[in-house]
Amino acid sequence: MLRNAGWPGLRPVLAGAGLGVLAATGQAPLGLWYLALPALAVLVWLVAATAAKPAIWIAWFAGAGYFAAALNWIVQPFMVDVAQDGWMAPFALPMMAFGMALFWALAAAALPLLRNRAFGFALTLTATELLRGYVLTGFPWALIGHIWIDTPVAQFAALLGPSGLTLITLLAAALLAQRRAGAAVAGVALIGAVWGYGAWMLAQPMPADRDVTLRLVQPNAAQHAKWDPDLANQFFDLLLRFTAAYPPPDLVIWPETALPYLMDRHSDMAAMIGQAGKGAVVIVGRQRLEGDRGFNTLTALAPDGSVLAEYDKHHLVPFGEYTPFGDALFKWLNISAFASATGNGYSAGPGPQVIDLGPKLGKVLPLICYEAVFPQDLRGVERADWLLQITNDAWFGIWTGPFQHAAQARLRAIEQGLPLVRVANTGVTAVYDARGRVRDALEFDTAGYLNTALPGALPITPYARFGEFPLIMLLLGLGLALIRRRGRAFP
Repeated sequence: MLRNAGWPGLRPVLAGAGLGVLAATGQAPLGLWYLALPALAVLVWLVAATAAKPAIWIAWFAGAGYFAAALNWIVQPFMVDVAQDGWMAPFALPMMAFGMALFWALAAAALPLLRNRAFGFALTLTATELLRGYVLTGFPWALIGHIWIDTPVAQFAALLGPSGLTLITLLAAALLAQRRAGAAVAGVALIGAVWGYGAWMLAQPMPADRDVTLRLVQPNAAQHAKWDPDLANQFFDLLLRFTAAYPPPDLVIWPETALPYLMDRHSDMAAMIGQAGKGAVVIVGRQRLEGDRGFNTLTALAPDGSVLAEYDKHHLVPFGEYTPFGDALFKWLNISAFASATGNGYSAGPGPQVIDLGPKLGKVLPLICYEAVFPQDLRGVERADWLLQITNDAWFGIWTGPFQHAAQARLRAIEQGLPLVRVANTGVTAVYDARGRVRDALEFDTAGYLNTALPGALPITPYARFGEFPLIMLLLGLGLALIRRRGRAFP
């Protein structure tokens, strides 16, 4: 049966998987793009040189190797409560890896429609990687183009976004895969040109900082201890102490779900937090209830404890924060165990929202946790003055997940031309300027706070204005140029 399905044998698929693992070394925290690019070039050559059905298998296993290496942190959430969830850890990574790799297999499956298979695979893989960010609510983590985030090449994202980075990476790989000196020079020249463009952009003058002092608070609460009732008051006291430290800033920011209590059930809590700010606005990540529904919420509190603005997370994690179709099961079959409507999971907010903190602090676009990995979640609203991500990266462990999450958030700053402030419970707490450069950061995996400036904003970028439309048009144009036509022979 496998032979009829085009199975190429164990050696080719293992070669593909190994190349996928090498390609994943380009992702944070390693950032070894100089290993990832040659690995992708060899993979493109291998897929292009293989017959149609066997090429699909090779691409699928290559994707599985890539995602198994890049997403190794996916087992960490199951280890927070080993007794209850640990049994799922051995299944989570291979299921995720082979599931995400289906997009790579789909890219290979489309190759019979195109003439030059190497360049065809560069286009189809770019298209399916773009698709991965949208299908079933999307998961654009570890995109191929992310290998450049720590280099000047990342500045190209201001023009064509993260999938534009994927396209130039795979076009360079396809040129290298031609195994001709002229094509190899062209591939190196392509990356060199984009690198030079990025270096030039980074050398341009930047706008002045806003006249604002921020305080970023990182409590560093381990996930297994975060909701321990015996430790809740200890964490709350720590947050208040960091908030009240002298001299007072203009704005204090707590991370996602930092508040270990339901503020709505403790009438004096908002006033306590406001008082601790000593005249500063305090942004609090918290959980809130509205009837039986729960929300993952960012709340801005005035010095007197009144609510200035509020934002509910709208792009929730499937199976982590809610169960897909859970409310439908409750409505039609009266099964409440998976329904957000009965408090078994978060409910989604209405969508992206810019909140106005006044003329001094400006307008901010809030992102809660993994909303920052979705470039589309920053579009469709008025332009903000700066971006804010609050997150709890304790779920991701300490090896790869927190750094990949922060790197992707950093790319949002480049795409939008806006500074990004990132505040983590534990993980990477940092400030990035509008070119994505680290301006200030707290030490990783420590409790503390950081007083820092707020960088200024650049003019709106082409990607912020037009989104994926130019890239889609480019892919369609290149695809039409490569499509096979009946009655004509192509090399």
